Parts: sequence; C-alpha cells; structure tokens
Amino acid sequence: MPHPTPSFSGYGIVNGLRLYYELHGATGLPLVLIHGGGSTIGTTFGRLLPLLAATHRVIAVEVQAHGHTRDVDRPFTFAQDADDVAALLASLRVDRADVFGFSNGGTTALQVAIRHPAKVRRLVVASANYSRAGMQDGFWEMMAQGTFADMPQLYKDEYLKINPGDDGGVHALFERDSRRMLAFEDIPDDALRAIEAPAFVTVGDRDVVTVEHALALSRLLPNARLCVLPGGHGEFFGEIGFPHVSDRTVRAFADLLEDFLGADR
Repeated sequence: MPHPTPSFSGYGIVNGLRLYYELHGATGLPLVLIHGGGSTIGTTFGRLLPLLAATHRVIAVEVQAHGHTRDVDRPFTFAQDADDVAALLASLRVDRADVFGFSNGGTTALQVAIRHPAKVRRLVVASANYSRAGMQDGFWEMMAQGTFADMPQLYKDEYLKINPGDDGGVHALFERDSRRMLAFEDIPDDALRAIEAPAFVTVGDRDVVTVEHALALSRLLPNARLCVLPGGHGEFFGEIGFPHVSDRTVRAFADLLEDFLGADR
C-alpha cells in the first residue's frame, strides 16, 4: 500500500518526546488521525487518508514507539498519548480539531476528549474499547499468551522500512503495546458521559471489539451516533490487513464520515 505523500512532515517536541506528524490537504477544518496499536499512519489510514485530505486539513500522528516516533523512557499509556496529541495541536496553534482514532487510537481519542475537551470539535471512535468487557471472547487470554511471532508481519515490515535494521525497536514496540493492553483499566462511565463533543462510534460486525460494546459506548456518550459496517478490524476503510477491500467500500465509509464531520459547519 503506497503511503500518501504529505504536504509536510516533521516532529513536534512534546512532553519530552519527538512526536512525528504529517500534514495532508491545505484547506478545511483540522482533522487529527490516530493510528492503531503496532501500526503507523500508512498502515492504518493509507487508503482513507487521501479522501479525507480532499476536504480537511489532516494532521496524522505516530504515537510513542510507533513508526517514525522513537520510544522514550516514560510511561506508555493512552492518557499520555492523548496529552501528546493535545500538546502537538497547541504547538501548531490549532485551538480545536476533529479527532479520529482507530483501535488503540480510538481509546486515545476518547482520552483526548476527556482530558482536553476544549480541543475536540467532533470525535470519531472506530473499533475501540473503553472497558475490558468489550473484546471478543478469548481476546485477553490470547494477549497474555502472545509472543513477538504473533505480531502481524505487515506491521513488522512497515516499522523496519521506516527504521532499517532496528530489530530492537520493533521488539520494543511489541512489548510496549502488549503490556499496555494487558494493564488496560476501564474508562469510568462518568468520564464518558461528560464528553460533550458529537461522536461517531463505528465498528465492524466481525470486529475484535463487539458490536454490543460499541452500542454501549454510543449510549454513554451524550451526543453519539452508532454505525455498524460489514467486516473485521478496520476492514471497512481499507486498513492494511484487508487488501481485498474495494475502493468503493473505502469511499462509502469516507462519505459517511464526511456527512458526520461536515454537519453544522
């Protein structure tokens, strides 16, 4: 999957981290993209990003230990990722943005809305959990028993393409993500009920996160809509693990997203 060419790429120095980010598109409201665990901008959003950049000023990030952003010696949490995103927006003089997170990035997006509510105009949470009960049966046992060999080769290849020869870095990425997931603590219902930003909660009908969990999240968020689409984890917008997905399907999701993000402009 070719990585879309950004209009700018660089690093923001935030909270002791050199946070990599890309800008795509020159006009429209700011839209932050936060990728999934073990992934990068390209592996998560490669096919969707050009469609979003046609109508938005896209700010895509790679969080700590992922892609171009090197790991540092500090806690690795969803709350920390959220603080990094908010600090990057401040450094770019972006007062308010739409925030779209997928999978672990969706959990981070929730934390941005909880911890920095003034920064979030609209919120998109795709295939993300807010509680341990939200995952398919057997998920936590699989995580506890998982090894580096279980990390998708596509993600390993992309990391090493960005960081040639850095075998230690890709192993550290796996360990960081695995430990963070195993230590996951539920986001309190009251914190979710306090999110005032309009939200678009979406999930696949064969996703890692259950449809029932996405429905529960949409009911906790006071201004949320739920969208259930056919497919697995990120399949409905062409995440790298689903190369067979048609351009028509990716475009249909982009149109749904644009209807939500474009409302009440």
